[in-house]
Amino acid sequence: MSIESAARKLAAAFVFLCFALAGWSQTGSFQGKVKGPDGAPLKDALVKIERLDIKGNYKVKTNRKGEFFHAGLPLGNYKITLEVDGKDVDTVNNIRTRLGDPVDVDFDLAAMRKKQEALQRAAETGTLTQEQSRELTPEQRAAMEKQVKERSQTMAKNKALNDAFNGGMAALQSKQWDLAIESFTKACELDAKQHVVWANLAESLMGRMVTRTGAEQQADVDKGIEAYNKAIELKPDDAAYHNNFGLALARARKTPEAQAELTKAAQLDPAKAGTYFYNLGAVLTNTGQNEAAGDAFKKAVESDPNHPGALYQYGSYLIGKSTTTPDGKFVPPPGTKEAFQKYLAIEPNGLHAEGAKGMLAAIEGTVTTSYESPEQQKKKAKKK
Repeated sequence: MSIESAARKLAAAFVFLCFALAGWSQTGSFQGKVKGPDGAPLKDALVKIERLDIKGNYKVKTNRKGEFFHAGLPLGNYKITLEVDGKDVDTVNNIRTRLGDPVDVDFDLAAMRKKQEALQRAAETGTLTQEQSRELTPEQRAAMEKQVKERSQTMAKNKALNDAFNGGMAALQSKQWDLAIESFTKACELDAKQHVVWANLAESLMGRMVTRTGAEQQADVDKGIEAYNKAIELKPDDAAYHNNFGLALARARKTPEAQAELTKAAQLDPAKAGTYFYNLGAVLTNTGQNEAAGDAFKKAVESDPNHPGALYQYGSYLIGKSTTTPDGKFVPPPGTKEAFQKYLAIEPNGLHAEGAKGMLAAIEGTVTTSYESPEQQKKKAKKK
């Protein structure tokens, strides 16, 4: 090889090396450490590097020390996202590569969580510090200001709602019907989705109804029924609402509707079915609807055979159906005697004990001073 030829080859190699070095010199690198929520190094976390000025995407995982390093990145503007368990958990935006030393980008999930909690407290109290404000983007700042405003409005609304509701409850308990209705109506206007407010408005209207007559009474009945329907629409599975609605309908002499509501209450809460039907019977009795009351007491006994009040009232209803034979013998309907006997077995010294003994004496034609079960009576008969 001639000296001239060797010189040309050496010159070409030098030019190539210059271009290679120039290309290498136009790249940068990112490095950093990742700490988990517990403060320990986080292994195998995915670091996603996205170039923003020109399309380009790169990925690298952390090692057992929680460290990552990615070289050979073109100079430019990047977004770096940390992904853990398939979810993006933190992002650094608009960070540039540089010639020479790598750019440090660290992620500390424990510190990030504390910062988020502090921001949340600031949003809740409306006390955002200047440092916190500087760290937020304009979009984040606008969103937080909106959150603070909405929370403030909600708190004011909730206070007004609670004040109206509590005022209504106090008035309802003292039977100040007008004040109770006014307070609960205001509460409904503040939040129409509160079933308990509608239910108590209905109770207040039906309470005032019994003090009124004519058109005023009917207006309260209509509004009370509407309020109960609102409460039940919002919470249809509340047996107590159906029970109270049924009793209100019974007071308004809407017997079929009342029976339907009480039946629904019993279906929703079978354990209290006896009490629900007993309450219906009591209201019907007080409003002079004796036949319907007897049917309600019968359903109460069928639902709860050990309900003492229902047993006594059903026995009393049956007594009213008794007949007298031509020879003057007193004949009660079947089941009358058994109802009083079972009542005394459950409550021998109860509120209606003397009444039940008197009824049994009338049925048997003798004065009974103590209850004896059918089994005891059979034993006595055998001894004779």
